[in-house]
Amino acid sequence: MVSRFFSLHLHSHPHSHASPIPTATNFAFKKIPNKNVIHFQTNTSAKRITFSPTRAQDSTASQLNPIILDGFEPDPTLTNDDLNPTTSAQRTLSGLEMACMWVGLVVGVPTYYLAGSLVDLGMAWWQGIATVVAANFIILIPLILTGYPGARYGISFPVLARSSFGIRGAHIPTLLRALVGCGWYGIESWIGGEAIFILLPRFVKESSFAKPISWLGTSPLEFACFIAFWVAQLGIVWNGIDGIRELENYAAPILMLLTCCLLIWSYTKAGGFSHMLNLSSRLTNLEFWSLFFPSLTANISFWATLALNIPDFTRYAKSEADQIIGQIGLPVFMGAFTFVGLAVTSSTKVIFGSVICNPIQLLEQIGGGFFTKMLAIFGISLATITTNIAANVVAPANALVNLSPSTFTFRRGAILTALLGIAFQPWRLLQSSESFVYTWLVGNSALLGPIGGIILVDYYLIQGSTLSLRNLYTLNPEGMYYYSGGYNLAALWALILGILPVIPGFFLKVGILSSCPDFFNVIYNNAWFFGFISAGVVYWVFSILRGKRISDQFKDPMLPNTP
Repeated sequence: MVSRFFSLHLHSHPHSHASPIPTATNFAFKKIPNKNVIHFQTNTSAKRITFSPTRAQDSTASQLNPIILDGFEPDPTLTNDDLNPTTSAQRTLSGLEMACMWVGLVVGVPTYYLAGSLVDLGMAWWQGIATVVAANFIILIPLILTGYPGARYGISFPVLARSSFGIRGAHIPTLLRALVGCGWYGIESWIGGEAIFILLPRFVKESSFAKPISWLGTSPLEFACFIAFWVAQLGIVWNGIDGIRELENYAAPILMLLTCCLLIWSYTKAGGFSHMLNLSSRLTNLEFWSLFFPSLTANISFWATLALNIPDFTRYAKSEADQIIGQIGLPVFMGAFTFVGLAVTSSTKVIFGSVICNPIQLLEQIGGGFFTKMLAIFGISLATITTNIAANVVAPANALVNLSPSTFTFRRGAILTALLGIAFQPWRLLQSSESFVYTWLVGNSALLGPIGGIILVDYYLIQGSTLSLRNLYTLNPEGMYYYSGGYNLAALWALILGILPVIPGFFLKVGILSSCPDFFNVIYNNAWFFGFISAGVVYWVFSILRGKRISDQFKDPMLPNTP
């Protein structure tokens, strides 16, 4: 995420128990002979700021601290405003604000669709909700663990990945994460385009432009609505996202209110939730368990993207405790909103005579006049934008900035992310519950699981929960994260070995293979678990054999030495 994601408040950090986190923005430097002192001069100030390894002095702001060098010069290709550690003045995100962020992320059409998709595939209503909640409690663990170094050191996901994959090797996991983000950006944009389609007059929706074209996979009219929403979002990103934090805070209560209104409407119109409560499973025990594990994997994958780049958010947290408190809200909000989605979906059978899983199609059936439609469209658009920009634009853009800070700006990265979102053809991914759950969600979990396992094993078991900031920003071959030419071969091999066994099952699902051994099907259906555990274990073994250990000589004196 970019460092401007949250608003800047120029005041000293309120938590004096935490050591200040070093950072320097657009700096020039030189060493003074016979003194262990480094001079920094920022491009935005005429003042010269002098630092020593144990004390930072500045007449204007104690919150500006350097990356401690001790002979390691920060390479300009590894630093910019978006990649440098956050200052204490930028750390203003409270636990409540992070919880509000999760409300904005959770309340959306894909989340609404999750439990309904499982019921559509044969589960009972409570089985669908239980599967979603169980998956979110599982993913909460890596979310908190991965968010910790972000909160402690003020670093983003691309910088954290340098520790495990190497200074140059970090591009591989960040770009894989960006690729998945681009796909999600396309899906969310398509949902927003469907909302625009609802507003069109009936004679337009019944015109020849509304007829699907086989090679396109959708109608020109729906595609045009998709592009319109795509452009609208891009306009918001282009104008900057300084106000996204405030948007999330204000959007959270609005989205909760609109969700309650939808729930009350369905309860009143259907005469209660008895129809939902009477929905029983259409599956045998064997069929249920065959569906449960891939569904669990799919629901874990739903937030596996943010479980990787959550440091992009937690780097702005006031403290480690705030990031933990804020993230505990995820399974609660997910459980509550999937219940709403399932309750409303089941009530449509009573109200309209058929089950309507897609909330966009539901709004088309509700009617109620122009004002009601506009309110519904506003709610869907708000939910889509708060999710899409925060979760699916900032992370890929940040990965591209990390790839080449001198070439990519946030705007350029956002444009490329949006273009790749079109290339994913999201209308095909959302054609059925099976394609959404088994192809998209399970498929991308095969990439995200191994990366998460490697990063957590590296930080907690190999690095001992201690990082050296100065080594994260240098291309010096003697740097501890430079490894072999900037690549950590142990991490790369572990990533490959974690992904390879999943490929045959994926090829079978997309139709490239006509058959494959059942063993590979089982691996694919549990892709996130398999990749997370296997890649983590392989990386740990390779690292132990290599004898990698962090030494006290690499610890930054201005950082806390305890986890």
